[in-house]
Amino acid sequence: MSISQKTDLMKRFLAALIDGVVILIVFQIPALGPWLALAYLLFRDGLDFEYLRHRSLGKHFMQLKPLTIEGGELDLLLSAKRNWTLAVGMVVGVLRLAPFLAWLLSLAAIAIWVYEVFLVITDEEGRRWGDKMAGTQVVEVNE
Repeated sequence: MSISQKTDLMKRFLAALIDGVVILIVFQIPALGPWLALAYLLFRDGLDFEYLRHRSLGKHFMQLKPLTIEGGELDLLLSAKRNWTLAVGMVVGVLRLAPFLAWLLSLAAIAIWVYEVFLVITDEEGRRWGDKMAGTQVVEVNE
């Protein structure tokens, strides 16, 4: 099964917003929160729970699903490969780096995020950089 249809941008935005809220809430848990939030951000599309079925909460609620280009589901490793570009900025908060290094890493994260959004909007298939590196694409599902 080959996929190439671009998903609705509003659905992708709302899914990202829902996941962002989940990450912000989890981040507030004392001690482990930042690490759990980072883990969710990286592995959210490979979680093999009956309810989520290899997708994040946001994608579940918006009826979206990331798949490999061949139509297969993502595992934890492929999810991390797909989402590392989004996690760069969170590393600053988790590791509490030196101010200059944190500033530099934050600047890099903003540039990567802008590029990711640019690709979601302009790419013919709606594939961002992380999708291209992982060989994945987000599709709409009726479940």
